[in-house]
Amino acid sequence: MGLLELVRRQWFLIGIVLVITGAKLQPSVGMHGGPLKPEITITYVAVSTIFFNSGLSLKTEELTNALMHVKLHLFVQTFTLAFFPSAIWFFLKLLALTSINPWLLKGLQTVGCMPPPVSSAVILTKAVGGNEAAAIFNSAFGSFLGIIITPLLLLLFLGSSSAVPFTSIFSQLFMTVVVPLIIGQIVRQYIKDWLERKKPPFGAISSCVLLMIIYSTFCDTFSNPKIDLDTFSLVLIVFIIFSLQLTFMFLTFFISTRKRSGFTAADTVAVIFCSTHKSLTLGIPMLKIVFSGYEHLSLISVPLLIYHPTQILLGGLLVGTVKSWMVTRQKAMNLARQVKIPV
Repeated sequence: MGLLELVRRQWFLIGIVLVITGAKLQPSVGMHGGPLKPEITITYVAVSTIFFNSGLSLKTEELTNALMHVKLHLFVQTFTLAFFPSAIWFFLKLLALTSINPWLLKGLQTVGCMPPPVSSAVILTKAVGGNEAAAIFNSAFGSFLGIIITPLLLLLFLGSSSAVPFTSIFSQLFMTVVVPLIIGQIVRQYIKDWLERKKPPFGAISSCVLLMIIYSTFCDTFSNPKIDLDTFSLVLIVFIIFSLQLTFMFLTFFISTRKRSGFTAADTVAVIFCSTHKSLTLGIPMLKIVFSGYEHLSLISVPLLIYHPTQILLGGLLVGTVKSWMVTRQKAMNLARQVKIPV
């Protein structure tokens, strides 16, 4: 793979490194009250842009194809929005006894509270040849659920800034998340044909806006002399995130392949990716709103920033293995059916 091809494929990860570096070198530019006025441009304009873009890109008309597979949807949404955050909460009770930076541990909890991503789980499910319709449904439906459930989970497990009352948080969420999303869906109905023909780069647009949010968040961090992140905690968090992802992927695989589960091999593929992936695009803006005023917001964001590339990396590495398993499982099931057919 050439250098240009590598940059083209991994530009977002490279962008994260560059904006964090830029924030470190000149934090006064993007900090609260700085020249970029992030309290307006980021808090309202950037966040609203991301969710308007999501509204335009979500093909909700396709969701009816997978609507009737209720058991699979219930499993995925329960795992990702109930079991996942609860398991992390219990795990953090043990990690709290260690010397890991407590704000990074809070960040791990926020990862557990996040909804599934709109794209990565679908892309990986399609790459393997799994149940793409189910992946599309659970990614989109989980994103809609996350608008309501994720802030509630964050407030339940972590609380919010005392400077931002509960009603203020949800009024801001409504104006910058729900309203732009609905407007995007309405606009989509009128320009659907044009969108299908031109195929605008929705993912790239959201990613660019997301880089602005990450930049502003880290500008606030580096401009605050009280914040200190030790290397030991960071390395340990990376290891923990890799371990958690592999553990949860194995767990969903084990449950969904039991005979009584009722899931096909293609269903299992969708379950593995949709249940364990977490949304950075929806997560960072929500953290920005719910934890507005927290001086440690960027440290809370770090585990989510690590989790995002980790899920893509692990998913990409496992595509070949999961695909081989799925094909073998499908052949075995077809053979078993043929044996049962009387001659």
